[in-house]
Amino acid sequence: MSDVKVSASYRAWVLFILVVVYTFNFIDRQIVGILAVPIKEELLLSDTELSLMGGLAFALFYTFLGIPVAWLADRFSRVWIMTGALTIWSAMTAACGFATNFIQLFLARLGVGVGEAGGVAPAYSLISDYFPPHQRARALSVYSFGIPIGSALGIVLGGILTSVLGWRSAFIIVGVTGVLIAPIFRLTMREPKRGQFDATHAEVEPAPISSVFRKLTSKSSFWMLSLGAASSSMMGYGLIFWLPSFFVRSYGDALPGFFAWMPPALIPEGASSVLYASYFYGTIILVGGLVGIWMGGFLADKFGQKKRAAYALIPAWAFVASIPCFIIGLMSNSLTIAFFAFLVPSALSLVWLGPVIAAFQHLVSPNMRATASAIFLFINNLIGIGLGNLVIGAISDGLSAQFGDESLRYAMLAGTVFYLIAAVMFFISAPKLQDDWED
Repeated sequence: MSDVKVSASYRAWVLFILVVVYTFNFIDRQIVGILAVPIKEELLLSDTELSLMGGLAFALFYTFLGIPVAWLADRFSRVWIMTGALTIWSAMTAACGFATNFIQLFLARLGVGVGEAGGVAPAYSLISDYFPPHQRARALSVYSFGIPIGSALGIVLGGILTSVLGWRSAFIIVGVTGVLIAPIFRLTMREPKRGQFDATHAEVEPAPISSVFRKLTSKSSFWMLSLGAASSSMMGYGLIFWLPSFFVRSYGDALPGFFAWMPPALIPEGASSVLYASYFYGTIILVGGLVGIWMGGFLADKFGQKKRAAYALIPAWAFVASIPCFIIGLMSNSLTIAFFAFLVPSALSLVWLGPVIAAFQHLVSPNMRATASAIFLFINNLIGIGLGNLVIGAISDGLSAQFGDESLRYAMLAGTVFYLIAAVMFFISAPKLQDDWED
């Protein structure tokens, strides 16, 4: 492992290439949200089947493989592990384009989850070894830019490629592109010394998983933050998956008028409502996500050094503020009002990423970080991805007889309660962070 102090420019490159990889992680993860409309029509799927394909199929292996992969990352090259993960999930995304029925698509999405299991926890650990503690929340926030960028690109590219070439080509093109990026990542990333910026910076032997669990068992703040993040992710992932379909179903006829100002070159002749919905929601999640994630990291680094509770209080208040905005957006009949009503909470609902992920890096020693991060991701993604899409989809199916195409509106309205639960969990964890913190 490299023991050489790296330059500021190289650290900038490290963060850039990690953001690129994370962007493809989310493009491949979220592209099914905009492709759900044509997939449903061609394969004759229900909303529940769509949610299983888009959520549980991905979450099963993604969550369960995350911990053993992180165990490897605490012992071996994190760069090699991420290279292999990127190759696998990209190849399986391309395979989704060849599916001819629900089972084949479900299995291909399982494969995407297998690959992405090795894409995030090792990156958290790498960033913690490239950036000192007072810069980590911002660095992890910049890394988390991959979420709104990837989600927005997945939605917009999915909409464009579907309109021009079909949903199968959308899967194949983004998958093959990810495979081509893998060798660039491997050749330009160096493995840093573990814990080099921490008080106990000398590299120590990797900790057994049992030791990591014993350590975390004594840290009540870890579990409160993890469950709070998981609750928020149920609504967050549910919105990313279902909002494109909601905009098509509830605003389909009005969407072309909203984009009357857009140059004709960006809208193919005879463009479907799917493409308009991809532009509409892609803009919301990109702008709102970037602002919210950066704001969370900046505030955490500014206030968290003096008061550890800030790492939980900042996102808790953001969740509280987001709820009325989401309700306004979901209940509005105006596209213009809906746009701005969704833009604000899209920012507020992602404020938690920088502060909470940074806090996790300080609740354990450097030789436990990848494994501890994987345990958090296991909780967050099994509940958030596995159940969020499914719960909203199932509620929508249950309400369809009464509300028809508007059933998604009321299903997502019910889902805002998960942001309230997340806020309560974060408020509970705030006073516990000071005692659980390890410098």
